[in-house]
Amino acid sequence: MKSTETTAKPDPVAAGTKEGIFQKILSIFAGMGDPDSEKRKLIKGIGRDLQRSRYKFYRPKGQEALPNLAKFFYEVYKIAAPAQVLLGNAIGSGALRAFVIESFLSPDQRALSEKLTEEFVLGRAKELPIKELMEEIKRELNNFTSVFDGETSRKIDSTYNTLLAFVNFVNFDYYFLLKKFDSAIPERNFSYHPKFEAINGDYVVEDLQDFLEVFLTIDFETDWKRIFGAFKEYRKADVVQYEVWAKFLPAAVELRKSLVLDHIVRHLKRDPYWTSTPRYPSERIVEPFLQKLNTHLETLLQRIMQERRNAKIDEVAKQVFGTSVVLRMKNYTEKANVLFAKKMLGGYIQAPAMNYLKAYLMDYFKKDVREIADLLIIRGQWTTTLQSQQLSDNYHAVLDVAEKIVQFDDSLADEGEIGTKIRSSLAKAERDKDAQKYLRGILKETNDKATAMVSRAAVNLIGVGRLLKVLIEDHERLHHELLLNWKEVENQSSRPLRDWLLVTYKQIYHMVQLLQFFAKAEE
Repeated sequence: MKSTETTAKPDPVAAGTKEGIFQKILSIFAGMGDPDSEKRKLIKGIGRDLQRSRYKFYRPKGQEALPNLAKFFYEVYKIAAPAQVLLGNAIGSGALRAFVIESFLSPDQRALSEKLTEEFVLGRAKELPIKELMEEIKRELNNFTSVFDGETSRKIDSTYNTLLAFVNFVNFDYYFLLKKFDSAIPERNFSYHPKFEAINGDYVVEDLQDFLEVFLTIDFETDWKRIFGAFKEYRKADVVQYEVWAKFLPAAVELRKSLVLDHIVRHLKRDPYWTSTPRYPSERIVEPFLQKLNTHLETLLQRIMQERRNAKIDEVAKQVFGTSVVLRMKNYTEKANVLFAKKMLGGYIQAPAMNYLKAYLMDYFKKDVREIADLLIIRGQWTTTLQSQQLSDNYHAVLDVAEKIVQFDDSLADEGEIGTKIRSSLAKAERDKDAQKYLRGILKETNDKATAMVSRAAVNLIGVGRLLKVLIEDHERLHHELLLNWKEVENQSSRPLRDWLLVTYKQIYHMVQLLQFFAKAEE
């Protein structure tokens, strides 16, 4: 009996199915190490989540930003727009910082801060000598600074940063974003009914990133009634209606939890790992506030000292010249210092002293003092030659300074020996460091010469003044001890000698006082 064997033919469909499954399994294992493949899967997953989201803000298939997204931002814009006007400059202004700090002060502490205002200090300056005023301000400043311990400073900084986060949220450019959905929308005009259209999501991806940076920093759990109350006190008007904000809060909380805006950005950027970087404000305002206050008070006290000094200088100048406005120097002047200041150079530091000195020497010393000195030295019969020689030496030393001042001032003219060097160096100083260094050297040498002349004149004027005082006292005696022939000298005088001596002595005394103001300033 012959057996027959039948051979089963392979099923092409089954074989194809097995092969397809096998290929898929291989592709899965092969794809496990492919980062781009993993990113694509995640992006697809984000797209599905967005498709299912109750927030119909975005269409993943066409990467379109939908009108509902614009409607959300429009609602926020209606809340933020009035605040944008009132808080537009809040960040750059120091007023908000000062307001927050002041809000933490007790009534007693506020009263203490009032004693550190410019108005109060200027008032006290009228009542106290400058030394006592400086001690009082230092004491009050230390008391006020002690208020801001570590905990208080942290609370103040935290409160300010909460306010700042809200200001950043309010000042986001909602209008710029909304115009992309409706180009006809007017700014801050909510009687207009916008017609938002779907647009390419790429047009708004950067806006969404910027918005998230400020949106994520808002602390929805904070005491917003207190925050808006503070803003109202700061701006004297309602920045945001609390009731309107209170209705917005739950929706904002839910939106942030949903991460829908984050997902839209990830889908548009094709980056499932993208995360926003919130711009959390981290300002520290207490320390800079106290530093600024300290600097302001120091500057104010320096100004008061300078004003008092200038007033005394004017007063003494009037005793010498009959006026405080005296202009004698032509080149070594304070006017010339304007040009030096532009080059960050000190300039002629002895200009005021040299101006007064030249005026006195030219207008008075070389006339009245010369006449009376010649009369006393030549006509007087001195009991000892020592003191007459002292008077002569001091007198001629001052005359020598008078001549040197004229030569010195002329040398600083544009065509003068030193003036040409200064003018040439000034032209090069900005671009040539060597020229600037050379110019500083010239200025130092020039100022040293001026200082030496002021010092020499002052020392010898003191010598002349002392001898005049001794002569005045000798004139009053019944038995003269210094000058034996007062009667003869008086007869040779062109005016009453005693009065002339007194006037000359007082003028020299005040002139020395005037020069000492500037000597002290340089010490």
